[in-house]
Amino acid sequence: MAVTDGRRGDPSQPDRPVVDEPSLMDALGGRKGLLDSALPALTFVLTYLLTGQDLGPALGAALVVGGVVALLRLRRRDPLRNVLAGFVGVAVSVAVARTTGEPVDYFVPSLLANAGAAVAWAVSIWVRRPLLGVVVGAVTRTRTWRTDPVLLRAYQRASWIWTASFVLRLAVMTPLWLADALVALGVAKVLLGWPMVLVVIWLSWQVLQPAYAARRQTLGRGDLAAAPGQGRDRRPDAVA
Repeated sequence: MAVTDGRRGDPSQPDRPVVDEPSLMDALGGRKGLLDSALPALTFVLTYLLTGQDLGPALGAALVVGGVVALLRLRRRDPLRNVLAGFVGVAVSVAVARTTGEPVDYFVPSLLANAGAAVAWAVSIWVRRPLLGVVVGAVTRTRTWRTDPVLLRAYQRASWIWTASFVLRLAVMTPLWLADALVALGVAKVLLGWPMVLVVIWLSWQVLQPAYAARRQTLGRGDLAAAPGQGRDRRPDAVA
């Protein structure tokens, strides 16, 4: 999947890509990063069950795995912000569960994070600065999504998909937390993690692709209408 709006590396050409799936995946930590995020939670649940529901070793195992994952991601040269965010998330989860003494409270930070994300993404859409556009713009170093009204509306619609994903996690995991369903929480954490993120990225692409296709057509018509020698001298982003 890719959205193109000109050729990368040659601003004078009308086919430079400005958005593509790998860039969005990189912004989220990559496929391996999404997979890694579930390992500490799985380790916590499995260790808790295998040790006869002993909370201490389970929390220690989760913290160790979180540290190992962080080191591996640093070795892969993943973005430092993603590495730190992942490890800090595990450390906070361990601290909360250790303080309350309740195993299911390991997932409280995740619930709060999803609630905060749902609010933040909804507000960003309301103020016409959809966070999906902010993420993609930061990765691709373009502000086209802000200057093109069609793209802006597309990013607003796509951002609602992400908002819905955060709400879905809350709707599924909150009742499980209230019911002290530790194993079910662990399963939900995995299934509503990277598998759902991949689906959300695909759905976002379905929303964004027509807007970028329309933009390419508009730029093409502009090149054809330009006087000889003028159309190829203009940067695509300047037309937005």
